[in-house]
Amino acid sequence: MPQETPQLVPLTPGAQRVLDAASRLFYERGIHTVGVDTIAAAAGVTKKTLYDRFGSKEALVVSYLQHRDARWRDHVAAHLARVPEPGVDRVLAVFDAAITWSGENSPKGCSAINARAEIDGGDDERLVLAEASRQKTWLLSVFHELLAEAGFDHPDRRAEAMMLLYEGAIVTVGMGTFNGPFLVARDCARTLLEPASPQDRAAPSAR
Repeated sequence: MPQETPQLVPLTPGAQRVLDAASRLFYERGIHTVGVDTIAAAAGVTKKTLYDRFGSKEALVVSYLQHRDARWRDHVAAHLARVPEPGVDRVLAVFDAAITWSGENSPKGCSAINARAEIDGGDDERLVLAEASRQKTWLLSVFHELLAEAGFDHPDRRAEAMMLLYEGAIVTVGMGTFNGPFLVARDCARTLLEPASPQDRAAPSAR
């Protein structure tokens, strides 16, 4: 699969408590509204322990995003493993993964998008911005690889179309505009891909 997941350093029990508390609070309340005092109290550790384990709040935010992303990548990989043959259904497996992931794990939308919306790219937040961008670049590359291995022409442009459908759906999840946005996105993706699939183009027309 494109782009390796960043190597996650094993955490001590105290660091894991900090990360668990921070992950819950960052996702539920937002990054800027949650201070290190609140995180330390929720984790049952001192601020010194938090800084000893992570160094800064920025590094803690990056760790939060990376650990969520690692879980999401594993989830996508499991769905792709169920559809090993290249083709439309394997591309759609990414949307299937999102359908089963979003309700429980992303009721407020995408953590990377939410983090990006909060930061202005200042020096103290550049690593967070880079991590959010990396996650989106990875997903785009997944779509590109799946489309290329299936033999679609212009896989780069088709991957961009799939990405737009995915991103629109995850934002709609967070906004709660309507129910089942990933089901709609999946149907749209199928509509876009099936007429252009190499198998369809190769099939003889009925006469």
